[in-house]
Parts: sequence; structure tokens; C-alpha cells
Amino acid sequence: METLDEAELCFPQLLNTSCRKPPQHHVYVFIYILLSCISLLTVFLNLLVIISISHFRQLHTPTNLFLLSLAVSDFLVGLLLMPVRILLMGGCWALGIFICLLFNYMSFILTSASVGSMVLISADRCVAICEPLCYPTKVTQRRVKICVCLCWICSVFYNGVILKEYLKDPDRYNSCYGECVIVIDYVTEGFDVILTFFGPIIVIIVLYMRVFVVAVSQARAMRSHVAAVTLQGRVHVRAKKSERKAATALGVVVLVFLICFCIYFYPSVAGQTWSIKEVLSVFGIWLLYCNSCINPVIYAFFYPWFRKSVKLIVTLQILQPDSCDANIL
Repeated sequence: METLDEAELCFPQLLNTSCRKPPQHHVYVFIYILLSCISLLTVFLNLLVIISISHFRQLHTPTNLFLLSLAVSDFLVGLLLMPVRILLMGGCWALGIFICLLFNYMSFILTSASVGSMVLISADRCVAICEPLCYPTKVTQRRVKICVCLCWICSVFYNGVILKEYLKDPDRYNSCYGECVIVIDYVTEGFDVILTFFGPIIVIIVLYMRVFVVAVSQARAMRSHVAAVTLQGRVHVRAKKSERKAATALGVVVLVFLICFCIYFYPSVAGQTWSIKEVLSVFGIWLLYCNSCINPVIYAFFYPWFRKSVKLIVTLQILQPDSCDANIL
């Protein structure tokens, strides 16, 4: 009986303080394999996005810099968060309290950075569609880099503030050895939901509603004057079409993110019982993680430049001299 009890413990040598292992089923093996494949795919696809935008000079545009920020966040999710979350499904935490603290802190930072990147992408498309003549002067690479840096710096400091008590004593919420738990009080959680969930969603919806209204009015105006346009006008039309196409692609990215994001925050807003809330929370977390894998797939579907750059990367043509000046667009 004692041997059986010890086999059920995460750390048999710590009989009095060790956590118990949850019951394991054969279906867990399939889930582990599936989630591991998703993690590897997330890392690989976002690495392609990062290399593409960083390497090819034609892709050094303000919009793509925002995409680069989002790809870095998604890459870190696949590289750091997914593998650790897979280990957590085993029910026993064996990486120590410092890694537990780092993992939870990084989870909050990357979520906030992704939200910030989505807001910046929405604002970028809004300016590009609604004020196309002012776009080159308003949205410069220098300003974009500053915005991206501020987004990440604010994510680090903001989450450091709301997790201040946890960072001081990361072991305070663990009831046994082999557990990695973080608990946030209701006031802090409510503040975080408003600032990280409701606020960004309202901003994104307002910006894209404005983009939609302006895009529809532009399309009607172009259709009514299409017979009388000059060659210069046709170039202008194509430019507006390309901007609307980019807005559509990024709109899909934002929409998919919002769906996953709403499900991720649903347990915090709904007020379910603890058991239901825990199940929904795990499902929401993995759905948000899977969104990091979906984004590059959307780029591949909408952006020819991404498909071209992937072909050059996979065939190792980027190792050739002056490959950074290749014609991608």
C-alpha cells in the first residue's frame, strides 16, 4: 500500500509535501503528440516570417515591422510557453520555482505584447486606408520601431506591476511540492480584464469599422469613375486596392485573434464554478496558443511575398550574395 501511494506521488521521496499525480489515460499520449507537433509548427512558421521580414529589404515596411513584432511574440509562445504547458499537463512541476515564476511572467508579457501588436496593426491599417496621402509621413519606420519597443517595454512593466506580489513570493500559492500555480486577486484581475481585454477590443473594433466604411466608399467612388481614369489614376487605384487587400488580410488575423482572445478571457468574465473555470481556462489558453500557429498560415494564404520568401529560404537561396535585395513583391 505504501509502494502504491509512493507511485502516485510526483516526488516519492517527499511523502508529506509532494503533490499527487493525476490519473493518466491513453488519450493523453495522443494529446501530447498533437500539441508537440503544434508547438514545432508554430516555431517553424513564425521563424520563416521573422527571417523573411528581417532579411529582404523590400519587406522593411512599417506594416511588416508590426507583423514582425507579432511574429516574435508568436515564436516565443511556440518555443517557450507551449513546451512548458505540455509538461504541466502531466500534473507534476519538476523545473523549480524560478522557472515557474519565469514561465508565468512570460505568459502574461507575451499575451500583452500580442494584444499591443494587434492594436498597432489596426491603427496602421486605419491610417493607410483613411488617410493614404498622409500615411508615408505619419507612419515612418522610425516611429513604428519606437511604437513596437514601447509596446514590449510597457508589457514588461505593466505585468510586473500586476504580478508584484507573486514575483515577491512565487511559492505562496503552491499547496504542495510539484505545483506551479499563480493566483490573482479579484481587483487586479478586474483591472487587467478592462485594460487588456475590453479596452483593446473596443479600440480594434472602432478602428476596423472606420476602415470598413472608408473602404466601401472608396470602392464605390472608383467604380463610378473607372471609365474616365487616366494611367496615373489607374496606378492610384491599384495602390488603394493593395492597401485594402492588406487591410483584409490583417483584418482576418485580427478577427481570429479576437475570437481566441475572447475565449481566453471568458472564464475571468463569466464567473463560473472553479472546476468549470479551470477547464475553460486550459482550453482558452491552448486556443490562444494555437492562434500563434494560425497567423503565418493566414500570411501564406493572403500574401504572395511570404510564399516567395519561404521558397527562397527553404531552398537556401538566401545564403547567396545580395539575396537580401531579391525581388519579393
